[in-house]
Amino acid sequence: MTRIFMFPGQGAQHAGMGRELFGRFPELVREADDILGHSIRQLCLDDPDSRLGSTEYTQPAVYVVNALALRAARAEGSAPDVAIGHSLGEYNALEAAGVFGFAEGLRLVVARARAMARIAGGGMAAVLGLDDAVLRLVLRRAGLDAIQVANLNTSDQTVIAGPADGLAEAATLLLDAGARAVRRLDVSGPFHTSHMTSAAEEFAPALRSLTLAAPAFPVIANRTARPYPETGIADLLIGQIDHPVLWRKTVEALDTPDAEFLEIGAGQTLTRMLRALRSHRGDPS
Repeated sequence: MTRIFMFPGQGAQHAGMGRELFGRFPELVREADDILGHSIRQLCLDDPDSRLGSTEYTQPAVYVVNALALRAARAEGSAPDVAIGHSLGEYNALEAAGVFGFAEGLRLVVARARAMARIAGGGMAAVLGLDDAVLRLVLRRAGLDAIQVANLNTSDQTVIAGPADGLAEAATLLLDAGARAVRRLDVSGPFHTSHMTSAAEEFAPALRSLTLAAPAFPVIANRTARPYPETGIADLLIGQIDHPVLWRKTVEALDTPDAEFLEIGAGQTLTRMLRALRSHRGDPS
């Protein structure tokens, strides 16, 4: 049996996440509070200032809850053979594999979130029920070059990103082309597209200032859908910000008969994607 830990990213946040975890790991929670300058428990459980949906707060919050869930899984005797993470969740996968420590990872996530939050005026939308090749063709024929593929999640779901007005126009065209639905996502920018290149450049020095260890077990990179090498980890993480997440390719390569996937962290978003991929190929499990 190959056990694969999956860590969700931004979009998985919800009020109340981590409720059962904060009291179990008080030292880690205090460390997070010291780094963030606010109470992570209060943000996730009460969100008194309505900040949980803002990128600068969302990404660190999801990282912390995922990290607490990892420690809860380990305390119950569960350990991964492979780890994957969707976008932000990749930082949890790398932390689990010992590439950096919890605090180092959280500081990286804070720097990443601040850089990404500075790119305003755009968003993302999930396109359901349309082949990604058809989707690209529709966008190209309409001259919507600013709308780009951001996440290749499942056979039935591709996420696009770009300026808000372009997303609205793209939605109409894609629905006319046969998409079942086009749904705006609760994010504040056009992540994982060339619109984020300045954010990647801003974030690069924070990554390059660290000495990153080789992963203790395979972690599959969003950027390539291949295992992280022992060197060049920083380059892949920088490139992840302004390139698509190859989630479908990642999961399909790992989903062998002896694979056991466990979602670690906030919500069940990745578990639902796994079911969708299996359903498409006729596997009901």
